[in-house]
Amino acid sequence: MWIEKLSDGVLRVLTPVGPRYIKPQLSQRIYLLWIFRHFAMLPLQVLNQRQQKLIDALCAEHRFVSAPPTVELADSPVLGTVEWRARTEVAALPPSRPNQSVRAAVAGLAGMRQRS
Repeated sequence: MWIEKLSDGVLRVLTPVGPRYIKPQLSQRIYLLWIFRHFAMLPLQVLNQRQQKLIDALCAEHRFVSAPPTVELADSPVLGTVEWRARTEVAALPPSRPNQSVRAAVAGLAGMRQRS
């Protein structure tokens, strides 16, 4: 099984438009086997920066083969699956004003402290 993955393995990337398959080079396949040694599927966010750069580089090479896999890739074992999700930027929320009831409660507590 390991030998088959080393010689013919492909990386599956789950994208919003469907799964894509990448055929990496031998050195990349070895590293991908190491990344996916315990898990068959990982989200991109749990990978470290070096691993994310590798996945980004593989995806940037545009060597995707769209699903369903071609006859050439049908018998290829999958090294692992990366869940590729669009990186979302956190939108800045408008500043909120404190609730008036909270202000009254805090003022009441402050008054109780001064009396004690």
